[in-house]
Amino acid sequence: MNNRDDYFELVKHYPKFFHNPPGAGFEILLDEESISQAENSAARKLQNAGAPAEWARVGVAFRDQYLLILRDAVRYTNGSVGTYIRMAFPPVPGVVILPLWRGQVVLIRHFRHATRTWHLEIPRGFGTDADARKSANRELEEEIGASGIRLTELGTMYPDTGASNAVVALFQAEISSYGKPDEMEAITEIIPTPVSEFERMIGDCELDDGYLLAAYARAKARNLL
Repeated sequence: MNNRDDYFELVKHYPKFFHNPPGAGFEILLDEESISQAENSAARKLQNAGAPAEWARVGVAFRDQYLLILRDAVRYTNGSVGTYIRMAFPPVPGVVILPLWRGQVVLIRHFRHATRTWHLEIPRGFGTDADARKSANRELEEEIGASGIRLTELGTMYPDTGASNAVVALFQAEISSYGKPDEMEAITEIIPTPVSEFERMIGDCELDDGYLLAAYARAKARNLL
């Protein structure tokens, strides 16, 4: 199966990934003639810039068990055509949880492969269940050994609308206890932090994880901190 065959299998099984709502700023083109026109237009621009023409090929650009990258043929708002790349994820939300223990925010020290450095974060992870509350409970149990969990929903957010369809469910959680960090996830420390200190760290840019900042903003706006 080549990447174009795989692409049209996705069109069949995940039509929402390829939906064009009324007035869509980037219309996805799915007929072969339009796809060829879009590829040729993008290839000319790439070649003029000294880049490989194959970067214009529509289809599945990359796929493994974690990540799916698509390159679509699109019509732009000015009527021209070309290609546009994006990441696509199944419609199961990831989760981010702002845990509170005895009135303190529970931070974790986490080494991240992508940035090659340590970050102070809050628990989060891929969704494994359509019920985001189940995923949130699982992440708290796995990452910090939490028990006595009481979740408050904080709505959803899209962490990168320019490149991905990924959606994340935000929660605040009251926990009665926590245990050991999940060393297999490169979490080395659990740090209960007074809310005043937590907010100072945000203001002084000591906390730089976008998911943490989003959960904090929602909780603060709802007067939960």
